[in-house]
Amino acid sequence: MFSWAQKAVQSTLSTVAGTAEPIYGPEALHPVSKTIADPTKDHKMDLTKEDLRWMALEYTSVETQTWYFNMENGALGLAQVIYSSVAGLHITTQFSLKLFHPPKADGTVDTSAPIWSTRAVTNHAFDEDQYSFYADDLAVVLSEDGNSFSIKSMVDPDIAVDLTVTRVAPGFKIGKDGRTGFGTDEKNPWGFIRHVFWPRCSVEGNVLVKGERWWAEGTKGQGLMSMAMQAMKPHHAASKWNFVNFQGPTISAVMMEFTTPPSYGSGVVNVSGIANDTSIIVASASGESSFPTMKKDMEVDWDEPTTLKYVWKGKNAEGKEVTATLEAPSGPRLDRVDVLKEVPAFVKKIVSGAAGTRPYIYQFAGKHKLKIKVGDEPEKEEEGVMYSEASFISS
Repeated sequence: MFSWAQKAVQSTLSTVAGTAEPIYGPEALHPVSKTIADPTKDHKMDLTKEDLRWMALEYTSVETQTWYFNMENGALGLAQVIYSSVAGLHITTQFSLKLFHPPKADGTVDTSAPIWSTRAVTNHAFDEDQYSFYADDLAVVLSEDGNSFSIKSMVDPDIAVDLTVTRVAPGFKIGKDGRTGFGTDEKNPWGFIRHVFWPRCSVEGNVLVKGERWWAEGTKGQGLMSMAMQAMKPHHAASKWNFVNFQGPTISAVMMEFTTPPSYGSGVVNVSGIANDTSIIVASASGESSFPTMKKDMEVDWDEPTTLKYVWKGKNAEGKEVTATLEAPSGPRLDRVDVLKEVPAFVKKIVSGAAGTRPYIYQFAGKHKLKIKVGDEPEKEEEGVMYSEASFISS
């Protein structure tokens, strides 16, 4: 979500903003749940190395690989590679890094402005099988066994990145291919959204900001890898996004949910999963996210979440019902991202007015408890680090 709006600077206004889409209705939305072989059973399929190939489509699309990490010193962050195509005629690639400050000495959240860097990269290329991505001063390499990513960047001269993210639990996708389709012909959709995940990873390595380590040498962490494709204009695909990443001592949980614009019936699509060190406990298209309480953010005229609630639901591989809940105050906001910030003011005004598009991302984090119940077993509770995003694209 950090990349698409910035393409307004590099292409015509009509290409980015477009015109309001016709009302196709909910029948033009083909959620990933339709691709599940038996909805009464386990919804997931394990990821293979093949699922991690870059598609690099030749029509309007945004493809990303994102690694979220929380380190032993309390630092949180994310690194992202973005491959964006406008009508197959103009391709841009970026590397982005965001670092949130560790908690203060008294344990409270440090809401100081995060370190944020996003740079276009030059001379991008893939390896022969399109598993690894290269550019000047950047190498993102998937290991031969398909179990780890090496991320090395000097794209920003002030920031050196050298991270290794290793899969601990199996990766997963929902249904046949993880895709939700858009279009009046279900068999030949004109667009799709796809997500696949490594929900539980180990993280090691270093990030240096102006020569200073962001954490001590040898510090380890936990992480999540998400690979996503939006094979259509992003503001035509979704009006809202909700995302959460929970990392605890023994379990991890992820949820990605989007709501379509009215042109597709304001449909809600949710993909979510929970993992331990050896397996996927549950993954389904049946999760739910909500904000039980909100407050008006007068500066941007959106309602900002003040309470977050995420519910995982589904059956595990043995057919047992699994439910899990994470409900907590949002806490101090880490950041509010104005996605159109880099766009010239007059373009921003036209895009917002003509298309109803005014994208902001609210980012929160904190230590919270996830409750999980498997079949007839007693409910368990685990405290971990939660990072969440609430993205509002269009009204």
